[in-house]
Amino acid sequence: MDQRGFYKPDGAWVGDVIPWHEDGVFHLFYLHESRRLPKDGMPWHHVVTENLVDFDSAGEALASGGPSAADFNVYTGSVVLDASGTHHVFYTGQNPSDRGEDGQPVQVVMHATSRDGMSSWQRHDLDTFGATAGYESADWRDPFVFWDDEDQLWRMLITARHTHGPSRRRGVIAQCISRDLSGWEPAPPFWDPRRYIAHECPEVFQLGDWWYLVYSEFSDAFTTRYRMSRSLHGPWIVPEHDTLDGRAYYAAKSAERDGRRYFFGWIASREGSLDDGAWQWAGTLSVLEAEQREDGTLAFHPTTALRETFTQPVEEICAGTTLHAPDGYADVVTSMDAPSSFRLVARFKITEHTSECGVLLRASADGGEGYALRLEPKRGRLVFDRWPRRATGTEQWQISGDVPFAIELERPCLLGPGEHELEVIVDGNICIATVDNATVLSTRIYDRPAGRIGAFVGEGIVTVEEFSVSSRADHDPLSEPSANTRFAVAT
Repeated sequence: MDQRGFYKPDGAWVGDVIPWHEDGVFHLFYLHESRRLPKDGMPWHHVVTENLVDFDSAGEALASGGPSAADFNVYTGSVVLDASGTHHVFYTGQNPSDRGEDGQPVQVVMHATSRDGMSSWQRHDLDTFGATAGYESADWRDPFVFWDDEDQLWRMLITARHTHGPSRRRGVIAQCISRDLSGWEPAPPFWDPRRYIAHECPEVFQLGDWWYLVYSEFSDAFTTRYRMSRSLHGPWIVPEHDTLDGRAYYAAKSAERDGRRYFFGWIASREGSLDDGAWQWAGTLSVLEAEQREDGTLAFHPTTALRETFTQPVEEICAGTTLHAPDGYADVVTSMDAPSSFRLVARFKITEHTSECGVLLRASADGGEGYALRLEPKRGRLVFDRWPRRATGTEQWQISGDVPFAIELERPCLLGPGEHELEVIVDGNICIATVDNATVLSTRIYDRPAGRIGAFVGEGIVTVEEFSVSSRADHDPLSEPSANTRFAVAT
């Protein structure tokens, strides 16, 4: 399968991505997760892309320092370029055998430089430093370094935890400052909400008149969030919808090119490659684009480049089809299976008081089984569901019948009466849904590798204004396009 627009190395998975843009090229360093046991040390690997859909591996960038080194595991960090043209990486070093007073493995910030265009790196072990006073030694990671032009110094944001306070609310983004990228001194915390266990992979950037703080919540939601401010120094505003994606998309960090901001995160795999498998750390690289609204809030959607890889028309549902079920359920399903990779654009005109509508994926011929992406106007959300749900017996409560959808996979969005667009990109077991080009939900779909697609309504009336499907031109659909579809209750 040619998963253009996504990246996973052979025999391994993509962990946290450290993006860097230079001269039109995105250099994507990432934590290379082999999942081998016993652990053999975490390295950084390097891929490059110009078009955001084709990724070329440049191999290992920063190797594990070895069994006795402070950077046996080379964890997340950042890249900067100084005035002399030297690239610097600051990264997290961790060795499970090096434990602090609390018995937990110590984390330290480490430094390396490159004078050959990031082809090779020289470590500077004397620049290594651990948690400063008041912070736990086991949580001192993900250094993000940037130049503060106003104060004429370098700032480093660090994922940290206070040594005192409720365990689940000690998370803080600590801060150090430097003038030479070698010696660092403590500064007051950059952001200290006393809300989460930790704020992983922090970064800040400016877009127009707004500053944005992005971090991944290491707590209960495990998702990437953002805050806004008119000043680098805050105060930080919580937007109404503050997440980039859902539970399955994590540790997203960004880079800018030609005034456009792209986020590089990973879609988590699930244990055993099963829909019910536990979420795993690391997965497949996926790129989202952020657009700034007039009020400064951000909308997120797949890149134009990814969308444009789907050019071959496949079976559609006729525009103008109305699904009428004011106190019931109705659907319409295509007559043939969809390709394993496709892009679907569905525009619904939703009448007032409609409870739900959406699209079916990899559905059975009668529409009764499959995956569903469901818009729920009354609750203001998109949810991911499937039927049958987990089956452990014959009774309703034994098939998770009381669980209304995959709880971790819901996204808030505004769904007032009128037209709304639901875009779905499916590529193998990857599924990315986008509502109104602004709200994204990524997930995996393992258990049903094939099936039909369709539209549905529950307790309401919707008109299908558009339902177009396209595959990749170099990908043979599982079925030829057909003008015939199955109409359940449609007028």
